[in-house]
Formats: sequence, structure tokens, C-alpha cells
Amino acid sequence: QVKLVESGGGSVQAGGSLRLSCSASERMYLDYCMGWFRQAPGKEREGVAVISPLRVSKKYADSVRGRFTISSDVRQNVLYLQMDTLKPEDAGMYHCAAEMQPCMVEVGHVGNFSAWGQGTQVTVSS
Repeated sequence: QVKLVESGGGSVQAGGSLRLSCSASERMYLDYCMGWFRQAPGKEREGVAVISPLRVSKKYADSVRGRFTISSDVRQNVLYLQMDTLKPEDAGMYHCAAEMQPCMVEVGHVGNFSAWGQGTQVTVSS
């Protein structure tokens, strides 16, 4: 089972930026969909951004499109989430997830991902 470890969370003011990182225990580029999901207290986990195998396709939740960017360093097996113009509603625990293909590059399908990291906390103050 692939292991995923997130880092980069923290506290920022609204309008600020953070970059989250997810280190994988094995090479993910060729065979895995990967994604970022978040969960706020009392709310369900929701998809933020998903990237396809070979990194040719990316999908974003409507709420973050234009502000967040998902990318990866294929040599280092690291997935990133650059978060700009953060809003208080972006706060929550951010989790990295992976699923071996065949996989769906859709942010709305949390259940499609079987490997999860422990998460990194993001706090945004107004």
C-alpha cells in the first residue's frame, strides 16, 4: 500500500498563500490518479483538485478554480497544491489521496481513492 505524507499547512490571513506537499512512498506518475481533498469540522470531506496519471488532466472544484493549482514533481514523487487568495472557507484538514488506474479524474468522487495521508491543517483568518 502506497504511503502518503502531507506537509505545508499552517495559519494565514485571508488573501494569503500556502503550498501543500504530499510525499509518496513510490513512483506515482505513470499509474496513479492523485488528488487533494479537504474536510472542515462538521462537514463532509470534499474534493479540491485531482490529477490524472501522466499528469495530462487536472480537475478542480468550482470553489477553488483559478486560485488553486495542483502539480507534481515526478522525480521526487511529490504532489503539490498551491493555494492563493485563500478565503476563510478554505480552512480545514487537507488530505492527499491516490488511486491506481483505472481511476476517475473527478473531484466529486471521494470514494474512488483508496490511499490517504493523515492530513495537514490549514487555517485562514479573516
